[in-house]
Formats: sequence, structure tokens, C-alpha cells
Amino acid sequence: MTTMASSDLPLPKIGRGKVRDIYSVGEDRVLLLTTDRISAFDVVMNETIPMKGAVLTQISAWWFNQLGGVVPHHMISADADEIIKQVPELEGHRASLAGRAMLCKRTTVFPIECVIRGYISGSAWKEYAASGTLAGEKLDSGMVESQKFTNPVFSPATKAETGHDENITVSRMREIIGEEDAFTLESMTRAVYTQGEEIAREAGIIICDTKFEFGRDGDGRIILIDEVMTPDSSRFWAADVYKPGQPQPSFDKQPLRDWLDVERKAGRWNGEAPPPKLPQEVIDATSQRYLDAYFRLTGEKLTVI
Repeated sequence: MTTMASSDLPLPKIGRGKVRDIYSVGEDRVLLLTTDRISAFDVVMNETIPMKGAVLTQISAWWFNQLGGVVPHHMISADADEIIKQVPELEGHRASLAGRAMLCKRTTVFPIECVIRGYISGSAWKEYAASGTLAGEKLDSGMVESQKFTNPVFSPATKAETGHDENITVSRMREIIGEEDAFTLESMTRAVYTQGEEIAREAGIIICDTKFEFGRDGDGRIILIDEVMTPDSSRFWAADVYKPGQPQPSFDKQPLRDWLDVERKAGRWNGEAPPPKLPQEVIDATSQRYLDAYFRLTGEKLTVI
């Protein structure tokens, strides 16, 4: 499988994120194509990570199949042949679709990242360590880094076009989208995380935290969209080496972050674009970390035919 930095399909392109290209398929469907682009510290690297796009798409597809009885979702198919069957314009583009494309229902997307935290880490830990709060709201005293919350904490964020999303309070979320929809999004977030955390733990993975997106479909239903519990939208920890009171090794782009951090501290990179050239060993290690996450979670090696 060749790597892909960008895509060019015979469909109207309606969006391009750091990783994903979005195409319109008529009035009621979209095609999400996940490239092998990778970003770190809000900078997109020049190099691609082999199999990354396929891992993100196929983990999401696996979760959508697991969660069909928990919440409705937007996935129609993540199988290249089925997608071509439903969208004949894509005939001849199978190689671009294989593994990395998902045909989905079109929705009106809520402008909220629904973040849920089972453990305190990352930006949540930094804020707590400084002020004992999360998004300005007090948490229990005496917590240590990576400690499990007694109950998962729902901490929504506003979606930023560039830079970091901004943590907000639930009351602010209600002001933005209304009380009824805010209640529904929090309830669905908790239901999906509860089920997903249980399934992942059986596979030896702790989902420390994750974020979901939701949209309203043409029938007015609120449904789960975008990627679901992938290494890009979540912190995956290995359950067998978990130890509170310190940072945890994770199944994501950590090899890349670690290398960039060394470059930045050494003064060879200022943390802004353009990024430094990645050595092959960092590319290979990052790719393997994503593939390991897929294998641990699903119990199968990812093959794309």
C-alpha cells in the first residue's frame, strides 16, 4: 500500500483537514478519505506515515460496528468495493479508496468537541496541577497524574479551525447549542465511552480520554460522526504497564512527538512550520505504533487489499 499525502477524486471536495479530505456525494452523503498526513504540536509534517490513514479509518469502522446498538452513527460503508458500487464515479480509483475511505451520511455538525476523560492527563492534568480545576471548575483535591476519575468527566470544547480547541464548561455548551441538545450529546458521549472503555480494557487497552463529534442527519436525528476512539482522537494506554502518578506510554504518535521535542529543546526547530525533516526510523516507529494499536484492539493484523 503506497502512502498518500493528498487525494484527487472525481467528486466535489468540500473540506480538507490536517489529515482527512472530505468529498460531497450528492445531497445526503459524504466521502471521508483519511490520508497518511500527520501533525504534531499543530504542525503538519512533510512526510507521511505508512498505513496511518487505513488504521484510523478501519479502527473507526470497527468501532461503528461494535457500537451500532448503543448510538446511531453515520457510517454507510468502509469497504472500497461497496463504496464504488454505490458511487460509480469512483470506478478506477480503488487504490486510493482501499482501507482509507468511508462513505457516510451527511449531517449538520455540532460546533462542539465532546471530550470525556476517564483519567486525568494531558491538558487536563496541566490545568489541575496549576489550579485544581478543569475548564475552570473545581475537581477533587489530591489527585496524581494519570489517576482514574471516580466517574468519567465530561469536558466539552469548542472546535478551533486552527490551533488548539478551547475547553469550556457544560453551562457554556448549553448556551451555544441549547439545553436539550447539550443533554443529548453528553448522554450519548457517556454511553459510547462506557461501552468502548469496557471493550478496549478486555483487549488490554485503557482509553484514558477521547473526543467525539455529533451531527444531525436529514431526519433530524443526532448521530455519532467522524472518527471514533482512534489513536488520533484518544489516548490509548497499555493496561499491563499502567501506573498512576506518572505519564503513561501511549499507542499513538508518541515517537514523533518525542523526537520533535528533542529537536525543539536542542534549538534545531522553533516549534513552528516548516517542520524538520523526519528520519526514517521515526517514520517507521510511528507507523508501527499505529498498527500495534489496531492489532491490540481488534485482535487482527491490518491488511489492505
